Amino acid sequence: MTNTASDTQVKVWDPLVRFGHWALVAAFAIAYITGEEEGNPSEWHEWAGYIAGGIVAWRVLWGLIGTRHARFGDFVTGPREAIAYLLGLIGGHTKRYIGHSPAGGAMVVALLIMIAGTVVTGLIADPGEAAKPQPSVTATADVPSREAGKAGRSHEERKRHREHEGEHETLIGEVHAVLANLTLVLVILHILGVALASYVHRENLARAMVTGKKRVEDA
Repeated sequence: MTNTASDTQVKVWDPLVRFGHWALVAAFAIAYITGEEEGNPSEWHEWAGYIAGGIVAWRVLWGLIGTRHARFGDFVTGPREAIAYLLGLIGGHTKRYIGHSPAGGAMVVALLIMIAGTVVTGLIADPGEAAKPQPSVTATADVPSREAGKAGRSHEERKRHREHEGEHETLIGEVHAVLANLTLVLVILHILGVALASYVHRENLARAMVTGKKRVEDA
């Protein structure tokens, strides 16, 4: 009796994992592209960042309470296992995993950390107009000179405070940009790793993240 296609396939990725994966891909892509604009971030950039942050938070939770292959305990290993897997993959012969491989698991954790860091620094660098200090108008025409002097000193203090906050936000903004670029590098390495693993193991891992199914043999 010959096996049918359904007999050789096993469900690995649940719908939440698959939807979260591709939604995070879209959110990061939109945020990265729109983040290159000059001046204040666009609404597209901000909303994509919020969505990416929400997906990361949800994925961390799902990694603790989710289905078998979604849990961190199923794929997070030490660096030795991840490096050994990568070396074997480059050599064209290494163990196949139904869920994430040790290297794939390390990449999942790295991407979650980097995207979370990018989102947090983005929020700090640009908390929104409501949170930014607004210049106040101090009427000094009808007050004594002593009160006007105090108001002038107060104005200078507020000015120095705004300048200090501006420098702080600029520094955080630079960190935000660096983290975004490092995340892009990880994404590219992830794509290359998926392509290599798909070739070595003779299966389409990207399609598996769409259908949720992988073949049973060699599990």
